[in-house]
Amino acid sequence: MSTPTALLVERGQRRRAARSRTLRPWYRSGTLVAGIVIVGFLVLVALLAPVLAPYDPVKQDLLNALQSPSSAHPLGTDKYGRDVLSRLIWGARVDLRVGFLAVLIPFVVGTVVGGIAGYAGGWLDTVLMRIVDVFFAFPFYVMVIVLVFVLGSGEFSIYLAIAAVSWVSYAKIVRGEVLVAKEQDYVVAARLGGMSHARILVRHIGPNVLSQAIIYGMSDIVMDIMAIVTLGYLGLGIAPPTAEWGSMISDGQEFITTQWQQATIPGLVVVLTSLGLSWLGDGVSDLLSPERRK
Repeated sequence: MSTPTALLVERGQRRRAARSRTLRPWYRSGTLVAGIVIVGFLVLVALLAPVLAPYDPVKQDLLNALQSPSSAHPLGTDKYGRDVLSRLIWGARVDLRVGFLAVLIPFVVGTVVGGIAGYAGGWLDTVLMRIVDVFFAFPFYVMVIVLVFVLGSGEFSIYLAIAAVSWVSYAKIVRGEVLVAKEQDYVVAARLGGMSHARILVRHIGPNVLSQAIIYGMSDIVMDIMAIVTLGYLGLGIAPPTAEWGSMISDGQEFITTQWQQATIPGLVVVLTSLGLSWLGDGVSDLLSPERRK
């Protein structure tokens, strides 16, 4: 009969071997590679915005407002004479930063709540899941818009609004994974070995259940960016004159028949960003799927 220590060692060896088999052929996934290329390019553009942008994105030049695309302004200028290309580049920095950071708080909160609920069970699980069900009753975008309207526009308000709504999905996912994991032999062995519940949850269960939450987080970034763009379009997002894709679409739509690129190009960039993140999420999902780990 295997001892608790032997079971834990065997579990660790299987996990390391599975990880090695999983990560080796990542480059063979066309979806993952395409997602990495698109997202990597956008992140690089955002990081190098001060170098790549030819003009100050907030500097107005009313004498050159609504200029058509030219060598000086490849995408023209907006109604305030600001260079559209420069604002598009700086908008990548703003939207991607907010989109990625907005995932962190709900990821952490939801993972902690779901992990505790699933592992503890009983009345604590019931109470926490009823709270989760209440939040699930409200549509994501409606709740975010309402909360930002109440809290006021700005980056901090967006973080709070998205965190207040998004954490419940992570809690549901992690709870379900923990309910299965806590009955596995390696967890039983850890209990028999005298390990504390906190150590078992963090060290043994956590690494084995986080993959699904990470996969969901990749798709959640898409939803967050769409929410940020929607808020910017409605005038509830990042305060002007900061360059942001949603506000660019909103400002450019009134000139769609004469200066179509002002609204169309930012919209296409949003679509490209969503596509890249979706492909990246799908690729990571395939990479971490149970079938690939067998």
